[in-house]
Amino acid sequence: MLPLVPEPTYRATVGSMEVDLPIVQLDDDLAIALLISVDLGIAFCERAAAELVASLGELGIELVVSVATMGIPVALEVTRCLGLDQYVILHKTPKIHLADAVAEPVRSITTAVDQRLLLDRRRIPVLAGRRVALIDDVVSTGASAAAALRLLRRVGAEPIAVGAIVTEGQLWVDALGEDAAMVHALGTLPLFRPRGDGTFEVREG
Repeated sequence: MLPLVPEPTYRATVGSMEVDLPIVQLDDDLAIALLISVDLGIAFCERAAAELVASLGELGIELVVSVATMGIPVALEVTRCLGLDQYVILHKTPKIHLADAVAEPVRSITTAVDQRLLLDRRRIPVLAGRRVALIDDVVSTGASAAAALRLLRRVGAEPIAVGAIVTEGQLWVDALGEDAAMVHALGTLPLFRPRGDGTFEVREG
């Protein structure tokens, strides 16, 4: 049996925690430190959510919204920390109850294909007129967050904050424009450039 080659990792600071993330190459010029919220455990998500809620301050958040699937564990814990019961999930995979969904196009850095955010129309009354926090695991290009904010405003919600475990790179700042000021995160991840020998260097900008 061939020996296992150690996977390159990046040690990220997430609030008061540190976590080693695998570095995954996306193309010849780009690699990312991959944070998978569903693999980090309940205790991690509970602590991250509590620290994220503390960073949000007293905003009068009435509802938490997230994007399936990686944002769900964090959004659930944020909802609990805020003492709320209801939360709303925007989906990317068509399901039977989303046949007549409100849709918004989006393209993510980790999927490389065009998708749509889908909101079950039966959830619109829960959103309309409510002060909403959009919670996700990572804000990277800002494409998913921008699409989610557009969709939420279309159905009458009032987004007042965007919370994430981490931001990644700087593309999200331009993508979100004025909405970038709403972003609260527990840490930042750099982008990486493959060296061609199995190692990586941090990309500038």
